[in-house]
Amino acid sequence: MFFQKEIETMNRKDLEALQLERLKRIVQYCYDNVPFYHQRLTEAKVTADKIRTLSDIQYIPPTTKADIRDTYPFGLFAKPLKDMVRIHASSGTTGKPTVVGYTRNDLDMWSDVVARLCVAAGATDEDIVQISFGYGLFTGALGLHYGLEKIGATVIPVSSGNTEKQVMLLNDFGVTALVSTPSYALYMSEVAREKGYDVDQFKLRLGLFGSEGCTPEMRSQVEKGFHLFATDNYGMSELIGPGVSGECEYRDGLHFAEDHFLPEVVDPNTLEHKQEGEIGELIVTTLTKEGIPLLRYRTKDLTRLNYSPCKCGRTHVRMDKVMGRSDDMLKIRGVNVFPSQIESVLVSMPQIGAHYQLIVRREGFSDTLEVKVELVDSSLLDKFEALENLQKKVAGNLRTVLGIQAKVTLCEPKSLERFQGKAQRIVDLRNTGK
Repeated sequence: MFFQKEIETMNRKDLEALQLERLKRIVQYCYDNVPFYHQRLTEAKVTADKIRTLSDIQYIPPTTKADIRDTYPFGLFAKPLKDMVRIHASSGTTGKPTVVGYTRNDLDMWSDVVARLCVAAGATDEDIVQISFGYGLFTGALGLHYGLEKIGATVIPVSSGNTEKQVMLLNDFGVTALVSTPSYALYMSEVAREKGYDVDQFKLRLGLFGSEGCTPEMRSQVEKGFHLFATDNYGMSELIGPGVSGECEYRDGLHFAEDHFLPEVVDPNTLEHKQEGEIGELIVTTLTKEGIPLLRYRTKDLTRLNYSPCKCGRTHVRMDKVMGRSDDMLKIRGVNVFPSQIESVLVSMPQIGAHYQLIVRREGFSDTLEVKVELVDSSLLDKFEALENLQKKVAGNLRTVLGIQAKVTLCEPKSLERFQGKAQRIVDLRNTGK
């Protein structure tokens, strides 16, 4: 079993001493090896010897995704390309991709932190794990792949797509653990039933899900669909990929790999530090990365930190499941709306399916929100009164939670798009005139 007890159960005083030592080292490393950081730190008058406590991190200017894109492709690399053994990149759907490089030591560290989270979630060397993330520049598949191999699990690198074959392999290979997005796992369970498989006979017991948010309500649906124990893990390619944090068997927050990643939670507007337990934007400093070290990287993800002891014995701080992204937040008629709030309402209603789409339009000088959601029972479409009552009930529940009126459109089962990767729920038409 891969459990780095000395590190994972280190007392807070010793852990913070280790973090401070590594923070000083990484600040100096960035100053010496990355021209971008040399200039940024010089302008801020921050040097490694001025970092005397962890709180002094506040004097380091944050790094943003725009900084990585502005130095595309290799401007933030701290090592020459000959020292890089792997390059990954984001999808780049909104412009140039964010490119990240890994040294041999980076890959060793990456597989270590992924192995930790897999074991914490309950994976063992007895597991047969199907990876249904897309392989390629995306970090999710290979990140989980090498971490799972490190603990001795049997890995099936199926990649994404061809859902019928995915389901066949789950059944035929006796797969015990699944790596995918939660929305794709839910879709796979739908396909399994449509194709006549007896899901009760599957050997699936564990889900290692990530790459997109998952409310407790959605997780419950995934667990019912495949009769497994669903866990969440967190990461992003800029920081390392998956492995930054992950849930243990108690699912009371995601344990941060604090010896490698230093988290802060700040007000997304003022960047002032939030107190423990307060919600804010997660900022992360990579403490040990060689290829592309990042100082105070703004993730845009909203969460909070919990330093209280966990029943599993691990002492590293836990972050709440991401509640939304500061840049994904919809502002409708002055009200802040997060897709996770809508998902919680929809998935908790038994007549409503788990797949939905949010359409934002501008009518006159006001923004409007349409929520498209599938019915579970298509026969309801022929029952006007029952359909109308359900529509009003959904709209009412949404109004109670969101504080605004949303248009609700009830759709036929399986009529909304399914996603093999990260689900794209929001369709923003405000600047299209539609």
